[in-house]
Amino acid sequence: MEYNTTRGPLILPEYGRNVQNMIAHAMELTDRAERNRAAQAIIEVMGQLNPHLRDVEDYRHKLWTHLFVMSNFEFDVDSPYDKPKPEVLSEKPQRMVYPSSKIRYGHYGKYTQTILEAAKEVEVPEEKEFLKTTMANFMKKQFLAYNNDTVENHVIAQQLKELSKGELVLENPDDLVHTNTLLKTMGIGQNQQKNMRLNKQKNNNNKYKKKKFIKK
Repeated sequence: MEYNTTRGPLILPEYGRNVQNMIAHAMELTDRAERNRAAQAIIEVMGQLNPHLRDVEDYRHKLWTHLFVMSNFEFDVDSPYDKPKPEVLSEKPQRMVYPSSKIRYGHYGKYTQTILEAAKEVEVPEEKEFLKTTMANFMKKQFLAYNNDTVENHVIAQQLKELSKGELVLENPDDLVHTNTLLKTMGIGQNQQKNMRLNKQKNNNNKYKKKKFIKK
């Protein structure tokens, strides 16, 4: 019996021992045309073993790269693509630079904050009015999606003014789209809305009890 401990290491385990043995056998063929036919047949087998690679752009190129990797880049065949170099594949990827900007309210996202900060550049009154109303309703919807709770319109108005550096001010916050309407557009049914109201009432009761306890 042959044990895996006595065999050579699997370079790409997802293709299995048989594919690696096929490559090793094909490398020993002396006739170049025969090696090319063997390489094409191995590529087809590799594609059948990993059908998910077909979702990758230019997946056949990827299969050929894997073929050369499993042969330690020693397979002398005619590839439809440039033969990869070992040093290129072993290069470390460049360090990704993460954004360092701070977001005041995470549930609104970076782009909402950026749009509101740029409100000072809007000079046409009609455009600024449209921006104010649209962004306020959007913020209210984002608040509901993130917090899974009701939100007071004056809170949205206050945060709109804060994020826009005082450029966008809601004169009448009650003109915003009603909470129930927004919840329906978000696919939240009446039972969920009822639970949200109960949770809010429960939270308010807990806050009241906490204050009462502190006074004692």
